[in-house]
Amino acid sequence: MQNDSHGWQALFEGMSRSGQSLQLQIRQRLIGAISEGRLPSETRLPSSRRLAAILGVGRNTVTLAYQQLLDDKVLDSRERSGIFVAGGQQEPRRRRPQAVAGSGPASGPEAGAQDAADFEPRFAFRPSRMRQIVKPRDWAGYPYPFLFGQFDPSLFPLNDWRESVRAASSASEVGEWSVDMIDDDDRDLVAEICTKILPRRGIWATLDEVTITLGAQQALYMLARLFAGPSIRVGIEDPCYPDLRNMLEVGGVTPAHLTLDRQGAVPDAVFAACDVVFLTPGHQCPTTVTMEPARREAILASAERTGALIVEDDYEADLFPEDAEPPALKSIDAHGHVVYVGSLSKALAPGLRLGFAVARPAIIEELRALRRMMLRHPPANNQRAMAMFIALGHHRSHVRRLGLVLAERARLIEARLDALPTGFRWRREPGATSFWITGPAGFDARAMALQAREAGVLVEPGDIFFADPQNGRASFRLGFAAIRAERIDGGIDRLLQAIVAARTA
Repeated sequence: MQNDSHGWQALFEGMSRSGQSLQLQIRQRLIGAISEGRLPSETRLPSSRRLAAILGVGRNTVTLAYQQLLDDKVLDSRERSGIFVAGGQQEPRRRRPQAVAGSGPASGPEAGAQDAADFEPRFAFRPSRMRQIVKPRDWAGYPYPFLFGQFDPSLFPLNDWRESVRAASSASEVGEWSVDMIDDDDRDLVAEICTKILPRRGIWATLDEVTITLGAQQALYMLARLFAGPSIRVGIEDPCYPDLRNMLEVGGVTPAHLTLDRQGAVPDAVFAACDVVFLTPGHQCPTTVTMEPARREAILASAERTGALIVEDDYEADLFPEDAEPPALKSIDAHGHVVYVGSLSKALAPGLRLGFAVARPAIIEELRALRRMMLRHPPANNQRAMAMFIALGHHRSHVRRLGLVLAERARLIEARLDALPTGFRWRREPGATSFWITGPAGFDARAMALQAREAGVLVEPGDIFFADPQNGRASFRLGFAAIRAERIDGGIDRLLQAIVAARTA
């Protein structure tokens, strides 16, 4: 390839001019080609000037890439000869097994050891077949993503996060977090949660009352495993977060559906009959209803009378405006009936997957032991970086900025909802990052969502949140954390067109 410009162009084809730096991409392409044997040892590389000309990039970009690979002993520089692939760089590669056609059981005279084994009858359960929220993997490529649970990357506090990661990467810090913590948590992060995150929600906890999880999702799953079983009476909201229903189903639990009204869960006879209840009092999922203080007190009083455990999923706690922020249910829990679940990553970047649970020390001990069986502990480097992010004040300032941006987006949407056809109603409480919209009887929100998607608009049909899909057939959720303000009007225009088309279909 050394005299073939087209060959070198093919090797680097598809490099992006945005995102990751060109220097890093050049290094990655060269290392990949070397390890795969496409550039064997002793292959001479083009000079930095020539490769830069072939790729149409600056010479310094290629020089820096070459220099790093020379420092790493991947390349070898020889005086008056050039730069070569160093010896011993190819990874040992075994022969690829012969491909097996199909994945079903063997048949015919040629069937034998080469046929793929059929393990389907051995599955204990099939989570992929459970009802769950489905979003396009390429949702970010749609012009109008009115989705909940995703964020606009332009809102990420890049410089602040970089500073936090650098602070967590000093020799002394690495020496602390690089060890296997077994079932422990990063004590710095737990301390920051106790002193800076929880007090905002009216919660005061000690270090032995908090544990870190891979997002609030893992906390809910572990609590479902720990407290839900065939002999335990579990109550959930309906509608509710679909994955919670699935978590309970995995444990063999058929939950009771709590009575809901315009204040959330009702502490009635159904509630009183439960041993464990899962609630979203901050913003009911998905309707956004915020439970009033009097209702919270009644809920807690019922739990105290019956000895029930309440799991409080406070999934949008960071996004409440500070002047309209109700205290968490856990804040008035004097006897330890409430397990509080929170997220550190939902308002920052969902992909960070950091959450936590707050409960009595005995419950935290069991959660840590269960987590150890699953994954020991969340990555300690991420925990320490998050601890730095909070300690340096970046978390609080980010949440404030984010709240202003999201409030403006909510205002823009709200101003357009008067254009909804007759019979439609909507709801959104302060701090919620979505609207819950319900059409008249007979309206099919799922059919509407499919039509809207054809126009580049993504919304979430509401039937998935209900135990009986028919109960949510006329509703849908309209999120706005992922869509930029300048695209809202165009998206609402197309959404309204899809609604009208679905009603007349």
